[in-house]
Formats: sequence, C-alpha cells, structure tokens
Amino acid sequence: MFLGPLALTGCTRSDEPPSLPPVGVYEHDAAGENSQAEPAPTDGTAGALTRPLREAGWFCAQVRANADGRALWCRIGQRDEADTVYPQVAQFLLDRDDRLAWAWFWSTQAKHEDDQVGAAAAQALTASWPDTGDRVRQEIDDFHRDLQARTTRRSDDIRRAGWRDTHADYSYDRLNGLVVTARDTSVRRWPFGSEHYATTMSSAVEDLLAGGYNCFYPPQQDCNRPQSNGYFRVHLRGDQIVSAQFGIGSLIESGRQRHLLSQEFPHGLTFLTEAVRRPVTERIEQSRRSGTGFAGIVAGTVVIIDARRGAVNEDDLVAYFDIQIGAPLAATW
Repeated sequence: MFLGPLALTGCTRSDEPPSLPPVGVYEHDAAGENSQAEPAPTDGTAGALTRPLREAGWFCAQVRANADGRALWCRIGQRDEADTVYPQVAQFLLDRDDRLAWAWFWSTQAKHEDDQVGAAAAQALTASWPDTGDRVRQEIDDFHRDLQARTTRRSDDIRRAGWRDTHADYSYDRLNGLVVTARDTSVRRWPFGSEHYATTMSSAVEDLLAGGYNCFYPPQQDCNRPQSNGYFRVHLRGDQIVSAQFGIGSLIESGRQRHLLSQEFPHGLTFLTEAVRRPVTERIEQSRRSGTGFAGIVAGTVVIIDARRGAVNEDDLVAYFDIQIGAPLAATW
C-alpha cells in the first residue's frame, strides 16, 4: 500500500539521532532576552499544552523569552520505593505568533513499563493538535514492544523510532525521549537569558572552594564536597550560569539547625544575583527547617527542592535536599 510522504519510517537504526539542541539555535547575540520566570500562561497554545500536565500535578513555567519566541518548562518528580526522585521533564518552544515550534519529553526513570514519556506527550500534544495523541502512544508502544521482542542486540545498535504527520516530525529513543519538530513554523533565535537570577561560574568558583568543594573551573562544571557528600553542578552558556543544582543536608536538633548553610556556602549563594539571592535562600532554608520539598517561582526564579527525609522526631529532623535553581536551556539537559 502506497502511503506517500506521511509513511511511517518505523524503528530504524541511526548513528545520528536529532541534535540536542538543534545546530545554531543559540549562536546569536541577545535578542531582547527576558530570563524572569513566570507561571505558564493559562490561555492560548501555552495554556493548552500545559493544562493536562498541570492538572496531573506538574509544575510548569515560562522560563525565558526573547524577540523570536518563548520557552516553557514543565517538571514532575517521580519517587520510587527507596524515595529516590526521578525527574520527568517536558519542554516547549513557541514562536512569536503563539504556535508550537518544538517540544521535548524525557524522563530519568529507568523503567519504561508505565510509558511516562508517551503518556505526557500524548496529553500535551493532543491539546494543541487533536489528532496527534493516539499516534504518539502507538508509535512509542510499538517501539518498546519491538525492543522487548529482540533477544539479541549489538551494543552499538542504536534503536530509534521516527515518524511524521501533518503537524511535525517525531523522533523517539530510550535515551533522549521524544523530540517533536513542527513542520510549519520555527524559531530562528532561541531564548537563552539567565542574567536575572544567575552570575558567572568564574565568579562563583572561589566561594565554592572556600566551602570545601573540589572544583577546577574551567573546564569542570561538576564539583563535589566530600565532607558532606555534597555536589554542585551547573549548565552554562559560555561562562554564564543558566541553571545550578546542588545537594545539601539538614540536621535539626532540639529545634535548632546544626548544619548551617554557611558551612558549604560561607559567603552565601553567590552564584545567584543580588536581586534574587535573599528570597531564594529564605525559601531553601524554609524547606531545610521543615523537611519538605518545593516547586515554584521565587523572585522570578525557578526553584525546585526535592526532600528525602530520614529520622524525624518532635524537635529533630535529618534530611537531604536536591536543589535546582533556574531551568536549563531548551533542548539541553
């Protein structure tokens, strides 16, 4: 049967999965960059895309914009039996006319039985392109069914499903999740701003070293603190910090914090700008006192706090926190 240009390309072996990010989209000068995060719009295309995710408990925000488009970032933390959090993320890029130009759905969860990526993508894309969801589910289900049926596989056999419809080109694999590229619109200059909330890595290294981190920058962007099993890692554009993640514990004894933030950041969170440093720090300290997580916007800055609580008594608390400040650029991890 002849199916024309919309034919299913199916599961194909490819040594060249789609480039993340697409080539050249961040190779431009600032174009009216706005890095102040705000809640995801509830109307228009942005509202349609994020509504099913928000209703399912996801946190969604418009994380940056410029003269050509705007980037949305959605995230939910899935916990396993050991209380380990596996983030699941959806990213959307809209053009200046409020049309979906690009999307990416992925999860760090190793198990795929529940098809988290396919479920999230089908719900979000159907809201914008009503005839898309069933096809997305079918293609991803077929991919995993075929993968499980293969009893032998070469280690270099990279499996990928690719298909297209009237709206977009789609590419799916287990490493990168689902990448969606619209066929009738694009954004030439993707937003990259982060100056509202973040400083540069070169200006932050000295304070990290003072706090006990092993940090050799450049080129190292992943620093460790052996004394507390802590870590600090960043996503960068040049020297500019785009997002930062770090782990820190909390020890409350008789109602008092025994593990002060200053033990690891003796001069405070100097990788943040002065405009947001105090309110973001206060939000982190609130979670460290209560042992609770958080996902939201503080002073125009995305703040994600995943809490793992240990022993909890009336006035005592032991917990560890994985903290993210800012969202990475679209199409980056």
